[in-house]
Amino acid sequence: MKKLSSLGRASVFVVIACIVALWFFPMWRIDLAAPQYPEGIYMNIWINHLSGDVDIINGLNHYIGMKTIHEKDFKEFVYLPIALISFCVIGLLVFFWNRKVGYYIWFFIFMVLAGLSMYDFWKWEYDYGHNLDPTAPIKVPGMAYQPPLIGYKKMLNFEALSQPDIGGWFFIIAGAILAGVSIYEWRRSKTQLT
Repeated sequence: MKKLSSLGRASVFVVIACIVALWFFPMWRIDLAAPQYPEGIYMNIWINHLSGDVDIINGLNHYIGMKTIHEKDFKEFVYLPIALISFCVIGLLVFFWNRKVGYYIWFFIFMVLAGLSMYDFWKWEYDYGHNLDPTAPIKVPGMAYQPPLIGYKKMLNFEALSQPDIGGWFFIIAGAILAGVSIYEWRRSKTQLT
């Protein structure tokens, strides 16, 4: 049977709701702790802006030659919302077309979008942590300050923790639902053929 199950069709709206949540919750969070900041400082990354202690982080990073972080420098804040809206519209088309192949294609688009987003984030972090101002007041030969893509890293006297925030978890849940339902639909097709 080529049509989606009722579970598959219902999951379209759950996935879309998870993606819409990204407009209301930050996707990613980077926490920094050091002896001079025992309470910690942080930066939240949303799909279209930054929040948190961005000015404090910029002030600290000036001393080691890192670029200042400005929202206007992130073309992703324009492209990512457009990509996510397009993804949701494709989901509605999948619902009305009501074919398993459409759902599989939708899942593939999600995986490409997720992969490109993580690569783009890693690339930004690499540039941010490696391309340092040679005239910076503090220079440590051979030292790079690339924050971790995900997880923990010690950099000089700072400890950095990078992880999904609430919106990021919604995004991960959307991917898990797409994967789970795709497997379910594929197995259902196999059992109906036997």
